[in-house]
Amino acid sequence: MSRKPIFAANWKMNKGASETEDFIKSFLSKTQGLNLPADIVIAPPFISLPKLATLLHESNPVDNAHAIQIAAQNCSQFDSGAYTGEVSVMMLREFYVHYVILGHSERRAIFGETDAIINAKIKKARETNLKPIFCIGETLEEREAGKLEEVLRTQITEGLKDISEKDLSDIVIAYEPVWAIGTGVTASSEQAQDAHAFVRSVIADLYGTDPAAKIRIQYGGSVKPANAAELMACPDIDGALIGGAALEPQSFIEIIKNGTPV
Repeated sequence: MSRKPIFAANWKMNKGASETEDFIKSFLSKTQGLNLPADIVIAPPFISLPKLATLLHESNPVDNAHAIQIAAQNCSQFDSGAYTGEVSVMMLREFYVHYVILGHSERRAIFGETDAIINAKIKKARETNLKPIFCIGETLEEREAGKLEEVLRTQITEGLKDISEKDLSDIVIAYEPVWAIGTGVTASSEQAQDAHAFVRSVIADLYGTDPAAKIRIQYGGSVKPANAAELMACPDIDGALIGGAALEPQSFIEIIKNGTPV
């Protein structure tokens, strides 16, 4: 089964509008004429979405045809109303947003998002054809206690509760061991492959072998140009969700190039 790799830059709470403009102009100039056989996604802070949408729309004014797709870092499970500080899926669609990161460990740990909340957000995203990048992953304590498979199975089963096979086809799973996010510590290629293979086996249990073979599963956790090739060579790893190393255009490009050898 051939799956197109997907590389997503999660800028987290970095880069306002002016920095976004600087990044995109540099990125586009550096990638002009390059054949990067992968889906490329950038997730800026909400405040920078309008600038990113304008820049990409100007470079290629046909919706859905950008070389770079736009992602939001989160969305509300509600359509509208008295939810101060929240952003709805329909608001995101106005800025050519096609992906949305949901279930990131920082949202789970810092902001208390549960599997049920993440499941509601995935359902809401799919109502408007937004493609969730659904994050899962264990803490160091859970891994050391031998609970890796238990944690991942619960997160997948509860996060995808009542999600149809049709909707699953537009979902990307991002396996991010919490202990490797922003720490400089990366799971070994063997650890990453084993976890990805297990995630695919859970999808097979829930949906069957064909959907499991088709779904794209990214790795996230201190991905850098130096380790991208080894990680992306693993048979069940289909790209990366990248934090700090995607804040600089050349670094992000090098990860994509190293992770997609031609």
